[in-house]
Amino acid sequence: MVAGTLNGIPFKTLLEPDGKYGPGLKPSHWFRPDKQLLDNAHAAAGDTVNVSLEPTKEWIEPEVPDDVQKSLSSSPKAEALWKDITPMARWDWIRWIRAVKTPETRRKHREVMLDKLNKGMRRPCCFNRNMCSEPYVSHNWALLEPTHTT
Repeated sequence: MVAGTLNGIPFKTLLEPDGKYGPGLKPSHWFRPDKQLLDNAHAAAGDTVNVSLEPTKEWIEPEVPDDVQKSLSSSPKAEALWKDITPMARWDWIRWIRAVKTPETRRKHREVMLDKLNKGMRRPCCFNRNMCSEPYVSHNWALLEPTHTT
């Protein structure tokens, strides 16, 4: 989690790992500014911007996807634990759920999440935080190289 500014406009966000690690590789992180931040900073894709970042221990609440919220609503016990865990743990669950390629696997991850939360488990097991969990910008959990179109 970082606090920063984009063209002087303050924000907090989660940095996503690029998933590139190993001998000779330098791991890095990235974030996707939302439309409101870009509008407030008068910035668009391709612009040169001024960015400052610093780590923060204050985790922001993740946006809970509709399907995850629906799953949580189906189990009062799981939903109660969800509300009790830290924002960091909620981020871990959401990143673990979204780090899949098919709707069927995502459904299975939601079922496993409910089962584990109902058993009192506060975090997903076997989740590697060093991997990129955004399937639309990654392949095999590593960030894709940017494509430039003109």
